[in-house]
Order: sequence, then C-alpha cells, then structure tokens
Amino acid sequence: MKKISISILNKLRIDFKKNTKFTYYMKNIFQLFIPSFFYRKRLSSLVNNKNIDEYILKRVNYYNKIEKNFLVDESAISITKFQKIEKKKTYYFDLLLYLRYFPPILKISYLFGDITSVPNTPSFVKSRPIQGNNQNSILMKLNKVRHFIFVNDTIRFEDKKDILVWRGKCYTKHRKKFIQEFYNKPYCNVGQTNTKTDTDLPWQKDKMQLQDQLSYKFILAIEGNDVASNLKWIMSSNSLAFMTKPKYETWFMEGTLIPNYHYVLLKDDYSDLEEKIKYYSKNINESLQIIKNANEYIKQFQNEKQEDIISLLVLKKYFEKSKQLQKEKVAL
Repeated sequence: MKKISISILNKLRIDFKKNTKFTYYMKNIFQLFIPSFFYRKRLSSLVNNKNIDEYILKRVNYYNKIEKNFLVDESAISITKFQKIEKKKTYYFDLLLYLRYFPPILKISYLFGDITSVPNTPSFVKSRPIQGNNQNSILMKLNKVRHFIFVNDTIRFEDKKDILVWRGKCYTKHRKKFIQEFYNKPYCNVGQTNTKTDTDLPWQKDKMQLQDQLSYKFILAIEGNDVASNLKWIMSSNSLAFMTKPKYETWFMEGTLIPNYHYVLLKDDYSDLEEKIKYYSKNINESLQIIKNANEYIKQFQNEKQEDIISLLVLKKYFEKSKQLQKEKVAL
C-alpha cells in the first residue's frame, strides 16, 4: 500500500510541474485521502541531520526569524480545526501539505492573501514587507500554483525584440501611473488587462500569452498588491527582468536579490527606463551575465525534496519556539 501511495504521489508531482490548476487540485484532493499518520511517520526521516546543511538552515532562518520563545495567540487554531474550517483553496492545500506531518493538536496562526503588513503575533503568511521588523511574518510557499511558474525558454536573448513588454491588471496606484505614462512609448509594449473597471481606456489591451512575451528582450516585473507574480518565470527565461527595488517578498526571497546582478534595477519613477533598454540592447554580454545569474538563482527552488525539508523545518521551528512540541512531548 505504501509503495502504491508513494508512486502515485510522485506521478502527480511530475505532472504538477506543468502548473495547471487541474493537476494541482487533483494532486491535493488525492492527498486528503491519505491518512495523516503516513506523513507523521515520515517526518523524522526528512528532517534528520543528514538532510540538513548550512544552506538549508540559512533559508529556514530567513523565512522564520523567530528566535525567542513565545506563546501562541488566543486566536490560534489547531491543525484539526484548520482542516475543518478553512476553504479548500490553494493557500489551504499548500499549508496543509506540510502541517499534516505534525500532530493535529498543535496550534497555528496564519493570514492568507496578499499580506503587506506584519501581524502582531507570529503567523504564517505568503508575503511580508522587506524593510523593518518583520519577524512575526513567517513565510511559507503559498499559492505556488500561481506564483512559482518556471519556463523552458528556447529563444536566444540576441534573437528577441529590443522592447520592454508587460501585461497585467492595473488596480493599484503605482501600476496605473506606470501604464498611463508608458503605454504609447515606441520602446514599450505594455498594457493593462483589467476586467472590472477602466476597460475602455487607450492603454487597455488584450492579454498576451506567456510564450509570446518571451519573444521580448525585456520583461517588466511590477509589484501589485504585494510582489510581482511574474518575476519567477522571467528570471527562469532568456529575457531580462526589469524591476524597481522590491518592497515585499515571498518564499522567493525577493529581499536577497541583487540589483543589476539578478535583475535590472529601475528608478521608482521609471525615468531611466528608455536609457536602460538602450543600454542592455547594446551591451549583450552584460545582459547575458545577468540572465545567467538569474537562472542560477532559480535552481534552488527546483529541488523538490529540499523545498519539502525547508518547509517542514520552518514549521518545526515555529512549534518549538511556541513550546508546543515540548509540551506535547512530540518526538521528531
């Protein structure tokens, strides 16, 4: 039975690389039928010392910055209750995937959605501000079916158009300001794809498929409610990511990205956009080096076993610092 379960799980995981909602939900619905003790039995083998190195610990402590012991907030709920009350959406499945490795009586605090402020108590979130004291925001890899998309780009940088491309919804002030200023510039192919309001404006354009965007040398990553969701696939491509300095971060650790090393840094008002497009169109070797650095950065998120171990250790640290593992005498 165990061999069959693991085999099916691995097959579903391979299909999930396509990042379609269908395979995502099929995989996660199937996992709901696997008894939790199956996961708890595997925990000690995954988080033992032979699987943990300095790199893994560095990432664990980056996501979970809690260093002092704390008591869980009164609003915290047990894993059992979480399974019963939370809507069966992507955030739920992504967090439950790792919660099931722990005793169901343990309690958690969490906030789902685009979180741009720091909670008052240590809580699991998808996103957090990069600057300031953000230790109560514990990052987990949430809504990954939308955010963690990678591409296999077969078009050489040299063969792409010397133009910046972007498509997306413009409901935030900074996105609206950008699109209004640059929608008609000859060095840009940018437009909003709103579906609710302002759909009759001149900068409203049709959606552009991801593969079509890859025919451009430069792709804009512009933050929305929190992070720029397209940054991951841009950095896995043979195009250059153009971006202002990020204000928010997710499991992708946007706060560790180095300007003009992993991406091309733009001024906050985009006043240097045309200059940067011309420069990196001419300086091909510099462009290729940044693309290479970006591709290397992406690789760390494509080791699935390592991602699992880090996720489990982030949770384990939370339960240890909240003294729940000790209290329940849980052996890991």
